[in-house]
Amino acid sequence: MGAGDGGHLVGIAKDRSGAGGATEWSAGAIVRDELQRLRRIVGGRTWLSHEPLQSLNKSPLVQETIECPLAYGPKRPVRERTLQTRRVLGFVVGLTALLAACGPRTHFPALPPALPDSLAHNDSAAILARDLAPILYLQRDESFPLERTVAVLHPSRRVIAYYLTYRHDIAVRWSPFSQGADEEEFWVGYDATNAPTDIWTYWHGDILHANWRGKGELGIDVQWGKHGSLPRGTPASDLPRDKSLEIFYAMTYVFPDLFLGRLSSKGPLCFCHSFARYQEFTRPVVLGARLTAIGRTADPDSLLTAVFGPRYAHKPYWPWEHRRYRIMWTDVDGARALLGRQ
Repeated sequence: MGAGDGGHLVGIAKDRSGAGGATEWSAGAIVRDELQRLRRIVGGRTWLSHEPLQSLNKSPLVQETIECPLAYGPKRPVRERTLQTRRVLGFVVGLTALLAACGPRTHFPALPPALPDSLAHNDSAAILARDLAPILYLQRDESFPLERTVAVLHPSRRVIAYYLTYRHDIAVRWSPFSQGADEEEFWVGYDATNAPTDIWTYWHGDILHANWRGKGELGIDVQWGKHGSLPRGTPASDLPRDKSLEIFYAMTYVFPDLFLGRLSSKGPLCFCHSFARYQEFTRPVVLGARLTAIGRTADPDSLLTAVFGPRYAHKPYWPWEHRRYRIMWTDVDGARALLGRQ
């Protein structure tokens, strides 16, 4: 303790009359000092609590890594990747719209005065082709009309081929690289009395067969939108599993071609009805009265090109052929043979 401090205490002792006041003043000063010190301590701790972490870290490596704010550091690559993804998606959408705008427009060539390998209207073979032409039973909500049809008699076998074109189908009609019109086909076998014995139909890469002896009028059920051909009355459970009506029905709700196709031509956006209705083939079309041409040849390419144009689908001309496809069946008693039911 210094001399100044001792004199102060002596002065206080001598002044008894003011001793109580000095004591009270000293106590108040001490309280104020303590409060100020406490305030400084609290302020210092508050300042420390808001100090950036890098100021407490002396490692230059860690400091260099953390100094970059999060808004411009770790998030920047994510934002850049998001922008790149958006640019790619925008390019894909734009390209798809452009292709759809340039999509195929169905165009049938003008029919020449004389078609190759064709028969006269009153020829007996032409009359037989019209008589044996099956009735087409379309699903009642079908949107794409039947356009041109051709019947071809094989010169050495009792089989008549029927080739049909619809204006479009629901598959890739928006793409400029697809065929314009949708071509489908089926075949009718007959005996020496010109009575029908068999029906073969083209079903999305497979050929289905039905024994038609004694079953009366020939009929073909035509699938909605895709126009696959079924012998009349074929149960849905008899179809190949990977090409069942259930699968095609489900595709009508998720098939992007339905939406994209609207950019290039009129058509449905979905089937939008029940599966039971999808299996109702109740719109009859008399094919015999709609035949554009009738011919006789084993190779109908020239005739089909003249009627349909060069971009037709070139599917197998006859049920025993497997051109452009795998071998679909070799015997009608095989696994693919179906029994048509009425």
